[in-house]
Amino acid sequence: MSKLQPARGTRDIYGDDARHMRAVTDAFQRVAASYGFEELATPIFEFTEVYKRPLGETSDIVSKEMYSFESSAREAGDKEPEELTLRPEFTAGVCRSFISNGMQQNLPCRFMSWGPAFRRERPQKGRYRQFHQINAELLGQANPEADVDIIAMAWRLLNELGLGDKVVLHLNSLGDQESRAQYRDDLVTYFSEHKDELSEDSIRRLESNPLRILDSKDEGDRAIVANAPLMSASMNDESKAFFETVQAGLSAIGVPFKHDERLVRGMDYYCHTAFEFITTELGAQGTVLAGGRYDGLIEQLGGPATPGIGWAGGIERLAMLSMQGTQPDRPVMLMPMGEAATIKAFELAEDMRSAGATVISDRTGNLKKRMNRANKADARYAVILGENELENSVVTVKNLDEGSQTEVPFSALAAAVTSGGGEA
Repeated sequence: MSKLQPARGTRDIYGDDARHMRAVTDAFQRVAASYGFEELATPIFEFTEVYKRPLGETSDIVSKEMYSFESSAREAGDKEPEELTLRPEFTAGVCRSFISNGMQQNLPCRFMSWGPAFRRERPQKGRYRQFHQINAELLGQANPEADVDIIAMAWRLLNELGLGDKVVLHLNSLGDQESRAQYRDDLVTYFSEHKDELSEDSIRRLESNPLRILDSKDEGDRAIVANAPLMSASMNDESKAFFETVQAGLSAIGVPFKHDERLVRGMDYYCHTAFEFITTELGAQGTVLAGGRYDGLIEQLGGPATPGIGWAGGIERLAMLSMQGTQPDRPVMLMPMGEAATIKAFELAEDMRSAGATVISDRTGNLKKRMNRANKADARYAVILGENELENSVVTVKNLDEGSQTEVPFSALAAAVTSGGGEA
């Protein structure tokens, strides 16, 4: 039998990788909470329509990357089979939850979410078929100041992770619906003149959504895109004023950015602000956190017209960049010798844990083997409880950094191993 391996594009997460990723989610929760965001956990699978409707039948995610399946009605007890899809991104599910739970009565809503997502794409550095994201959504505020707030939150998080000098904020405006309609017409005119040179995918997109051509990875398309009209030439005065306010707000709080006029979002519900934090340290796929305003999405899903803006960041990519992980607390190794000592050790271990210590009870082998295991575990203290110690209501505490040891009464043990001195 061949050696079992995880499926392509997935991996087991443990050790330093797990600590680095936890550092990202811990920092995200702290920062998001400081901006008034509350946790929202949505299912990891939804009805396929939740993703297909907003993302579009012709999008790469829907047509090539989603993990979709049909449930068995008979086995599941359903009346009829259901078409379901594993979560490829968070925003659509958050907006579905907003509609399902009647949250429009509580606007504005600020949601933070995190967890796994799934896309069937070619695995590469920092990208997996099961990957993990942090996600922030601000619903119910149409003003540009909300855009400043949510970008500032992302910038604060990146700085807390030590990434401020490793990323560049690329910022652009997609304009309002009137401006986008004009831009669409301008692009159709331009790309139609080069139709014979476009890839098959881009020819198809020319009919359905020409903005997606701007994101084409085909080298021939990219040469044509280089001379395509810019969004700024199609923007009306209201859209220009909105974007100027966003830029002024970011400048006022010291968030540096680059106005990137080639940065777009293909879906029709996107408008106004689009942004990406990009690094050059992870190869060609350098976006680590990205977002934008999507004032038409909730309405497209069948809910009330509700403005929204949000962003998502790849946990794996942020963890790789920051390489900051809360190192595991150095444990106390508790070594009871004998049955009576083992019973007492349960009580002492809980006392130490209540005081904040990490405690590993090592109950097997001779003392030499246990001390070897304590050194391998990078323990700070070894606490020995034998028959003599038990009779005198003390333990022997070895400070493994200093090579010293002392006897400590049971009542003072928790304080001794959490105070840093190992002394009663």
